Amino acid sequence: MKLTTLGGTQTVTGSMHLLEHLGHTLLIDCGLYQGKREESYRVNLNFPFDPRKIDAMVLTHAHIDHSGNIPNLVKQGFAGRIYCTYATMDLATIMLLDSGHIQEKDVEFVNKKRRSRGEPLIEPIYTQKDAVEAEDSFKPVWYDARFEPIPGVFVTLFDAGHILGSAGVQIDYQEGNQSRRLWFSGDIGRRDAPILRDPVLPSGVDTLVMECTYGDVDHLSLESAYDKLVETINRTCRRKGKIIIPAFAVGRSQNLAYLLSDAIEKGDIPDIPVVVDSPLAVNASMVYRKHPECFDDETWQFIAEHRMKGLDFDYVAFTASVDESKALNEWNEPIIIISASGMAESGRILHHLKNNIEDGRNTILVISWMSPDTLGRRLAEGQNKVRIFGEEYFRKAEVVTINGLSAHAGQDMLLEYALASKDTLKKLILVHGEEESASAFMAKIRETRSLPEPEYAVPGQTFEL
Repeated sequence: MKLTTLGGTQTVTGSMHLLEHLGHTLLIDCGLYQGKREESYRVNLNFPFDPRKIDAMVLTHAHIDHSGNIPNLVKQGFAGRIYCTYATMDLATIMLLDSGHIQEKDVEFVNKKRRSRGEPLIEPIYTQKDAVEAEDSFKPVWYDARFEPIPGVFVTLFDAGHILGSAGVQIDYQEGNQSRRLWFSGDIGRRDAPILRDPVLPSGVDTLVMECTYGDVDHLSLESAYDKLVETINRTCRRKGKIIIPAFAVGRSQNLAYLLSDAIEKGDIPDIPVVVDSPLAVNASMVYRKHPECFDDETWQFIAEHRMKGLDFDYVAFTASVDESKALNEWNEPIIIISASGMAESGRILHHLKNNIEDGRNTILVISWMSPDTLGRRLAEGQNKVRIFGEEYFRKAEVVTINGLSAHAGQDMLLEYALASKDTLKKLILVHGEEESASAFMAKIRETRSLPEPEYAVPGQTFEL
C-alpha cells in the first residue's frame, strides 16, 4: 500500500490523504485549506490528482478543514462513495451548504474589486447547488461496523470523541502474506469532554497517521478551564460588560451551551442571557439532538435529570434571523454572545466584534486554536489595532484565552494515543500540526523510547507502507 499526504501537513487545515492499493484509490478526508483569501482560493480550486480516478473516500468528521472541498471533488468528476458515520453525514450536509454560501459571497466580494480594476472575474470554488448535488455521494455506516470501500481494504470507524460523529479510521489489508493495520486518527478529542464519549484508542496498529494540533501544550483540566470561564464571566458582569465568544458552529457552540446552562443552574454565574447567534449552530444543534447514540453517560444523566428530550437548554437562546442578530447590538446589559466563525474570519461574529471591541467593559473570550493570518489569531496575540470589514478598530475590550475548552487532545492525551499500539507500531506519521507543535511532540515521543522515530509529513510526501 502507498500513502501520499496531500493536505493538512505542516498546517492544520485542508486535510487530505490518498491511499493506493492493488490498483485502487481511497481518499481520506477532503478538507478546505483556510488562510488568506487569494491563497486559499488558489490551493482549493484544483486537486493534485484526477478526481475521476478516485474510487472511494472516507470522511473522519464534518469540520470544514476535513470535509469542505467535497462538493468541488464531486463537481470535478468524483463518482464514488463517501463513507462516514450517520452523524457526520447529517452535519456535513448542513455545513457544506453553508460553505457553498460562503464561497458565493466571497467571490461576489472579490469580483466587485476585480471589476473596478478591469480584471477578469472568477467563479466560486463551488456553490450551494454543488453542495446539494454532493449529498448523493454519502454512504453512512455505524461505528464499529467493518466495510470494504475498495477491494482488499477493510475499514472500521471508531469514536474519536472530537465532535458528533467524529471517527478514527482503522484500515486492515494484506501485503503479500502479511496482515497489516493502518490507522488515521482524524482529530482526537479529549477524555471527559462535555456531551461526547471518550476517544477510542488504536489497537494492534502497524502504521499510525495522527494529528498533533496541540503537540506542544497540555490543556488546563476541564475543571480548571470551567473555573476560569466562570471567573471571567463574573468579572465582566461586575463591570456591566458583554462576553463575546468566537466559536465553531459545530461542536464548540454545543459544548459551551451545555457548560453555561449548567453554570447558571448551579449559581456559579449570574442568570444573564446566553445567545448562540449562528444559523449553522442552530441547525447543527438539531443534528446533535438527532444523534443521542453519540452521547456519553453523563449527558444521558443530564437529560434524564432535566426531563429533556435532548440537548435543549433552559438558559440558552439560539437565534437564526438577521433581525434577531441585529437586536443584540442594542443590548446594554451583561450578555454572553457565542457566534461563528470560530476563527473570526467570517460570519456574524465579525459584527459582534466590531460593535463591542472598543468598549473596555467587554471581554472577548478565545477558546479555540486560531490559524495564522486570522482575526482570531491577532486577537489571541493581544494586538491592540485590528481590521474588521476593512476598517481599523482599537481594541479596548479585555481578551481572555482558555485553552482547556478545546475539543482537541493535548500533549499527554496524544502521547497516550500513540503509545496504545507501542508493541506493534512500526511507522508513526504526524500531520495536522504546525512545526512548533510537531517538534515538541516529536521530542516527547523520543523521550518514551517506546515508539518508532516519528516522521513529520510534508505536502505531497509518499510513504510505502
